[in-house]
Amino acid sequence: RGDRVAARGSRIVMPLNVAIVGAGPSGFYTAAALLKLVPDVHIDIIEALPSPYGLIRGGVAPDHQSTKAVARAFERTAGTPQVAYFGNVALGRDVSLDELREIYDAVVLAMGAPLDRRLDIPGGDKPGAYGAAAFVGWYNGHPDYSDLNPDLNTRSVCVIGNGNVALDIARVLVKTPREMASSDLPEAVARVIHSAPIRDVYVIGRRGPAEAKFTNKELSELGALEACVPVVDAAQLPASVPEEDGLPERERRRREKNLATFRSFAARRPEDEKDKPRRLHFIFYARPVEVLGGDRVEGLRLERTRVEGGRAVGTGETFDIPCGLIVSAIGYRMPAIAGLPIDPDTGVIRNSDGRVEKGVYTVGWARRGPTGVIGTNKSDGDIVARHIVEDVGQGGKPGRAALEALLREHGVRWVSFADWQRIDAAEVAAAPPGAPRRKLIRIKDMLNILDKDDAAAAASAPGAVPGDTASGSGDTERADPSVTQS
Repeated sequence: RGDRVAARGSRIVMPLNVAIVGAGPSGFYTAAALLKLVPDVHIDIIEALPSPYGLIRGGVAPDHQSTKAVARAFERTAGTPQVAYFGNVALGRDVSLDELREIYDAVVLAMGAPLDRRLDIPGGDKPGAYGAAAFVGWYNGHPDYSDLNPDLNTRSVCVIGNGNVALDIARVLVKTPREMASSDLPEAVARVIHSAPIRDVYVIGRRGPAEAKFTNKELSELGALEACVPVVDAAQLPASVPEEDGLPERERRRREKNLATFRSFAARRPEDEKDKPRRLHFIFYARPVEVLGGDRVEGLRLERTRVEGGRAVGTGETFDIPCGLIVSAIGYRMPAIAGLPIDPDTGVIRNSDGRVEKGVYTVGWARRGPTGVIGTNKSDGDIVARHIVEDVGQGGKPGRAALEALLREHGVRWVSFADWQRIDAAEVAAAPPGAPRRKLIRIKDMLNILDKDDAAAAASAPGAVPGDTASGSGDTERADPSVTQS
């Protein structure tokens, strides 16, 4: 390593080029950790969409704006001189993992687990049955799901899952336009949801209320909905949190809080709240066994369960819930990408504490699956940043200049962070009263913002020739810029 690496300690003091694939929380936390550890690091964040922030923009519910505020910290990281953003560039479509390994001293895979785990029961593929990644992506304006067009012309909806994503879906479907006015729910989506005749939403879990993964903040806010009453069967509520060996005290307190909230829901009398026409039903100890209907979803058949050793065991007794829409929030997985070792059982990248192979690392959901909250990704970033310091030792690969040359060679139009800020400003400027922004939900519309700005700048420049326009960050635009990969 010679004089290129610090003689003592683990702080690298020479230029190191790192690519981070994915501009969500885990990617930005990793970038921030590297900036603290490495005095002279150059970080290029590569993202499939023009827009950064991953689940902050495309996964966090549109009515939870306070959760999205963490993007301000990510914006500061992106504005650091050592960091560059390459939006509209997808791994496996525009650049390969092998190409990145040739260009960068270290590659960090932070692209999440963007695909749904399949609802693997008879009828699970009927029209009207969706996975949470697709459905949440649709109501969050994710370009990959802008054409999902779910049919919400139904009185009843079943949401399968007992985590916060299931609560988000249920809450967004039952909130009033007034309750959503300060959200960034896309305008077209709002029209569909708010005109739907939905009256009953069922949130279904295989195990009991004590085992549900809801955080209490998200659960308790359902008690203050403007037009919806939460409904819980008191007979399904245990008197206390069941004893489990090794249950951490923090987890025990979360469960106790949830049970107290469920008891408050069970004590309400929906018949006395006729000014609230919608009902949000919690159904425990039930697992889906069949989607009913002909050409599309007409109902869900469930088998009653009991919990034995922490597992849900079927009893053989079934019952049906009529519904016209089913959304399953039962997990996520990685897509198949050349060169990536995906574990077929977990659906995430095979790794050892974030290490994938020499010079390649992974963080966030791509590393551990869809667990934890936004802040959980910070420890992933810290760990992998330390691994890079320990493993890589010295730089020497070309990094950013070589990536730009490669993208030009491939005819890729990339979006810089300054470009994104122009798109962001256009969304904010177009926001209706009280809302934070009006989201652009198609890539071509985002790029059009840049084209219009560039054309206006070119037209106003001294000596401009009518018809001249400025080019984007890359030399050319792909023939179909609307095709993306999560």
